[in-house]
Amino acid sequence: MKRTILGMTEAGEPLILEALEALRLYREAKTLGRPQEEIDQLKILADSLVQTVTDYQLLAAGADFITLH
Repeated sequence: MKRTILGMTEAGEPLILEALEALRLYREAKTLGRPQEEIDQLKILADSLVQTVTDYQLLAAGADFITLH
């Protein structure tokens, strides 16, 4: 894998796209006035995926301070 921003982005692209889709679904649910429970679940999923993308990018960049659970 390339140790460049572009290389890291390309390697994590499927995960990034999944996170973006989760964010879109969350925002759409809020706009459409879906039930609060559904909105909350979509927010948790979106937040989790965004955090996963962040962690992946940091690991790919060589950050050694990330603790994986």
